[in-house]
Amino acid sequence: MMILLDTDVVIDIFRQYPPAMDWLRSIIKEKVILPGFVVMEVIQGCKNKIEQEKMEKKLLNYDVVWPSVETCNAALAIFSQYHLRYKLGIFDALIAQTAVALNLPLHTFNEKHYNVIPNLRTVQPYKK
Repeated sequence: MMILLDTDVVIDIFRQYPPAMDWLRSIIKEKVILPGFVVMEVIQGCKNKIEQEKMEKKLLNYDVVWPSVETCNAALAIFSQYHLRYKLGIFDALIAQTAVALNLPLHTFNEKHYNVIPNLRTVQPYKK
């Protein structure tokens, strides 16, 4: 089974947040994957080149998945429909549609970002 992570969960893991680390140890047999746009958001949060290089090393431990053209087109349709009314972000639309296309729940605590996305399942993987 594969587990798809959102940016907030990746950040908790990289910051060694104890509940995130306990959860990660509990799923050791699962394959954890990251949408490419999550990787980009994590790198975007780096403050300098040294921090970015450290982050890129950590990210090498995860498989990265990218959406197909069809998935990008579906994300565009969702984004066009919901960005004004619900302030849906571009990356959020792409990350969500990647999860929908893979038929996987997105492990996230940012449910307010995603609650308008049709057919998206979200999971809060641990207690905050």
